[in-house]
Amino acid sequence: MTEPFDAQAFAAAAAARLTGPGGRFEMVVEDVLGAPLPVLRDRQKSLGAVLAASTTWGDRDYLVTEDRRMSFTAHAAAVGALARALRDRYGIEKGDRIGILAANTPEWVMTFWAAQCLGAIAVGYNAWWTPREIAYGVAHTRPAVLVVDAKRAALLAELDIRVPVLTMADELPALITEFGAGALPLAQVDEDDPAVILYTSGTSGRPKGAVHSHRNLVAVIGYHLFNDALTAEFTGATQVPSGRRFLLTSPLFHIASLHNLVVPRLVTGDAAVLYQGSFDADRVLRLIERERITNWGAMPTMATRLLEQDLSRYDLSSLNSFSLNSAPSSAALQNQLREQLPVARTALVTSYGLTECSTAATLASPAELAAFPDTVGRPVIGVAVEVRDSAGNPVPDGTEGEICVRGPYVMLGYWDDEAATAAAITRDRWLRTGDIGVLTDGRLRLSGRRSDLILRGGENVYPTEIEQCLEEHPAVRECAVVGVPDADLGQQVAALVVVENFSATTEDELRAFMAERIAYYKVPARWRLTTTALPRNATGKVVRAGLEV
Repeated sequence: MTEPFDAQAFAAAAAARLTGPGGRFEMVVEDVLGAPLPVLRDRQKSLGAVLAASTTWGDRDYLVTEDRRMSFTAHAAAVGALARALRDRYGIEKGDRIGILAANTPEWVMTFWAAQCLGAIAVGYNAWWTPREIAYGVAHTRPAVLVVDAKRAALLAELDIRVPVLTMADELPALITEFGAGALPLAQVDEDDPAVILYTSGTSGRPKGAVHSHRNLVAVIGYHLFNDALTAEFTGATQVPSGRRFLLTSPLFHIASLHNLVVPRLVTGDAAVLYQGSFDADRVLRLIERERITNWGAMPTMATRLLEQDLSRYDLSSLNSFSLNSAPSSAALQNQLREQLPVARTALVTSYGLTECSTAATLASPAELAAFPDTVGRPVIGVAVEVRDSAGNPVPDGTEGEICVRGPYVMLGYWDDEAATAAAITRDRWLRTGDIGVLTDGRLRLSGRRSDLILRGGENVYPTEIEQCLEEHPAVRECAVVGVPDADLGQQVAALVVVENFSATTEDELRAFMAERIAYYKVPARWRLTTTALPRNATGKVVRAGLEV
């Protein structure tokens, strides 16, 4: 009798071979900022070294848009020219900040890599910020130069910005042409020197600048290479594929696009196809067709809009990897994707991560996600995950608490904010995420954000659980659950529900639907139905502040 295939046991055995002594991804323990952490023995020590080695991919596509293509060779040459210009014309030195305020463009990527050549710190400002928010960000990180696109240049005209401003359409091409000749500048940096600052979502309060080191981003590259190797173990491939085409639909000032898509492609030799402009499902699907996209990581909201199209009209046969990133996804959405998107039937994955962690802390395989739709997976290579109580002590398996993460991906801290850094990172380098979750048999499940917690009559209520339940109703397009003041209970649960039209369902129907599925105290007491989409930030998360229910 044939023994059933145990995918989890196979993965564990393969990972042990790959990361054990003599393995391609051998892990060793080293001192990192005063804490013993597992790191790859064989690794690059800086992002500049990663860039220098990328020319081996030659004339393959690296960056692609709807109307432009840039090879690895051309990219390295342009980055070198821009780095020389920033150094010689603007005096940029190691540790200086180079601000980037723009939508997704090849120039965004080139500016990032030019900063790494000089040992400078790239600062990815949120391109959706208002002038007031831009003024805050620039004052906070004090860039020596600011690189912007045309739309953001117009916004800057309203502000008193006293640093050189270089436009992507005019100044950058001129500088690259002028400084085209010369060797690639490569400043000497330490692994734990800062490389980039990305701002947190800022759904409440002012955004904080998460500082990521060269070690952080090189470790992210290693994580992706390891995942490719682990996949090859399952398929029996003798080598990891290259020449893949990754679709980028999230902003470059977000780790999903910069750290986990654009940066690793320099090592894997794959193309990053940059979608530009506001999300339009038809345009995205046609881009997948034209560029033969193989890999796409989408926000759940994008996936939902995708499913509103007749997918049979498009050739999506090139897709062999699809992931849901940046925000929780419901079982209902996952099942809809499996029904309508062929790649999702065998290759749908999801993960859990946050800006402060540089990449995913956990990853759910297709098999585990199908079996446990509410899971966000198991810890990735080099990561330890614990769920802790309010005193910082690990809780038993199956008990709810704060998710804490440790590994080589955890940020250095928050820029110019020692108090926030000390509150987020313990002395032994554990990151307190502020997210609430449960570990069961090694799998992590999210309950919600501590800051979103609703305290109803002494009971803890987490909006994520209620939202995912609500989204199972066929009339609900999206929803947000918040706490509202209540004189008796402290807070009541309120739900803002987006529907196609007002005849699709009623409050009473939704209330009855929920009462059959969750505890009575979690059923929203206040409802508002709307046909207007929910406000979301750049990472796809609902902006709860100011929602009226």
